[in-house]
Amino acid sequence: MPKISERYKVKVASYLRTFLLVGCVLLVLQPVTGTIPQQAPAPRDGQHDFDFEIGTWNTHLSRLVHPLTGSTTWAEYDGTSVVSKIWDGRANLVELEVTGPAGHIEALSLRLYDPQAHQWGLNAASARVGTLSVPTVGEFKNGRGEFYDQESFNGRTILVRNLWLDITTNSCRFEQAFSDDGGKTWETNWIALDTRTSAPHAEDSRSNTTRETINRSQHWGAGD
Repeated sequence: MPKISERYKVKVASYLRTFLLVGCVLLVLQPVTGTIPQQAPAPRDGQHDFDFEIGTWNTHLSRLVHPLTGSTTWAEYDGTSVVSKIWDGRANLVELEVTGPAGHIEALSLRLYDPQAHQWGLNAASARVGTLSVPTVGEFKNGRGEFYDQESFNGRTILVRNLWLDITTNSCRFEQAFSDDGGKTWETNWIALDTRTSAPHAEDSRSNTTRETINRSQHWGAGD
C-alpha cells in the first residue's frame, strides 16, 4: 500500500476545514421560516370620514312608529339638516328639525373621533329628552359607515345599528335598525334620504349653531 505523505495529509485537512467553515456560514445565513413577525397594517385614519356631510341638507325621513312590535306603521317627515365641522373634522355638531303629520322632531348629535381607536362615537339627544344617548361606535370602510351599541329599549336590552349608504357629493342615505336577538335579525326603523342644498362654508366652526337630522343618531329617533 503506497504511503501517504505528510504534505498530502495537511492539504486534505485544509480542504476539510474550508468545507466545514463554508457549510457553517451558509447554515447561519439561511432564513428561519416563521420567526420573523409580520407587522399588522396600520389602522386607517378616519378623522375626516364625515367631511362629506358638512353643509346644509334637505331631509326626507321615514320613521317606524312602534319598533320591535310587529307594527308596519310608518310616519313621514321633511326638514332641514345643517352639519358643521369642529376640530378640523375630528368632530362635528349637528341638529335636526323635521315636521310631518305625526308631529315635530328636533334633535342634536355630537360626533367625536377617537384617534387611538380610529373609531367614531356618535352621541345624540332629542329636545324632548334633553340627555345624551349611549354612543354608537364604529367606522367607515369602502364608502359605508357602520356603528353599533347595546342599550335598553322599552325595558329590553337590544342592539342598535346605524348605517351610512349610497354616499355621493350631493346625497346620502341613513338607516337605523334594532335587533332583540343578538344581531341575528335586524328591523329597520329609521330611513333618511338627504339631498344637499348648499356646499360647506369656510366659516363653519365650533362657534356655529348647527342643525342636523336625527337620522344620524341612535334610538331617540325611533322613540320620538
